[in-house]
Amino acid sequence: MLEQNKNIGIPFDDCGHLRPPLGMVSVSIRDAKNHLTQLARRVGKGEIIVVMRNGRPVFDLAPHKPPTGPRFDALSRFKREHDLDRIAPFIAEDFDAPLPEDFLLRALPADV
Repeated sequence: MLEQNKNIGIPFDDCGHLRPPLGMVSVSIRDAKNHLTQLARRVGKGEIIVVMRNGRPVFDLAPHKPPTGPRFDALSRFKREHDLDRIAPFIAEDFDAPLPEDFLLRALPADV
């Protein structure tokens, strides 16, 4: 039997084990092992499946996401196409030095 914890909205069963959110499928680790091909097909269609051991979530089977982050190959190609040695032409030696304590309290210069 599934019971909703009224305080924080997390579902628990009779034994107090955490259950996955509604809409997510959960399977035992044994069933996951025995039916991996069928589960892989479902995951391939975008479904997330929570694999449980002794009533507790162990891991999720989720669709693969392409890697994200800096693309250094694209940066190299951009520099080559635009005949650049570097992206930032100049970085001051004290770029990462601590700022004076009153930096944010000073008035802006008149020429700005």
